[in-house]
Amino acid sequence: PEMALALWKNFLQITKRRIVQHRRLSLYNGAHGYEEELIKKKLQQFSGGSINLSKEDNGIGILTLNNPKLMNAFTGTMMVELQERVTELENWKDGKGLIIHGAGNTFCSGSDLNVVKEISNSQDGMNMCMFMQNTLTRLMRLPLISVALVQGKAFGGGAELTTACDFRLMTPGSEIRFVHKHMGLVPGWGGGARLVRIVGSGAALQLLGAAARVDPGRALSLGLAEDTLPCSDETGALGEARAWLSQYTEGPAAVIRALKKVVTAGRELPLEAALRTEKDVFGTVWGGPANLQALVRRPKHK
Repeated sequence: PEMALALWKNFLQITKRRIVQHRRLSLYNGAHGYEEELIKKKLQQFSGGSINLSKEDNGIGILTLNNPKLMNAFTGTMMVELQERVTELENWKDGKGLIIHGAGNTFCSGSDLNVVKEISNSQDGMNMCMFMQNTLTRLMRLPLISVALVQGKAFGGGAELTTACDFRLMTPGSEIRFVHKHMGLVPGWGGGARLVRIVGSGAALQLLGAAARVDPGRALSLGLAEDTLPCSDETGALGEARAWLSQYTEGPAAVIRALKKVVTAGRELPLEAALRTEKDVFGTVWGGPANLQALVRRPKHK
């Protein structure tokens, strides 16, 4: 009976931890006046474009924003599809990396203005804002190393989407631009808060206040982009982004995913909670297959 009790206690602890983790995934719920099914129904009235996901054998996913006739602007159905693709990525246990890019040599011009005009009252706007913040926060917390491949223009919500990735790569002639001020708005998909964490508050205020065009050179100097790729055509740039990302995703999925979880905890949690998470994640790889193989090889540190 003692053994059974111990097992049951352990099971309860694990279940409790899972529930807490799941709750952490979403920022907003009913307590915030957020009614997800209602906002989804509303968004689905504005159709067009798609969000496509292909999962490659090497553990790298390619997420494509596909609405080229509107520079990949987000329609309502695309917002809902993005959430579905994120759920799919959360359930992809072999995934290690993710590249987000736009079809037709451009990244994303933000929200489709037809949607914006139709949901122009404050409550609808805030619901859309909560919906997209939830989705992009879940995207950012995926245990995958993610990179936004910026070709052409990443404007408004498109600029915000780049900040939900771990890294940004730009191609010649591309630009990131937080145009919100010109629309009489501020970022609403979490891009403001994330931008401050990437470039610091002074630079974030400059980029938002001037609605400035950020070319690859300036993005590199601000730390907003990691690299400029030489190729500007879609296929070539995607190949280069794959090669760039592979330096970080080489190795067993369990280890890469564990590394990302530790970094996410360090970024988001108070120090003590981050340290506990690191200990828990460490426990999942210590004595694991990759660790044991490395011990057998006994590589000398040079």
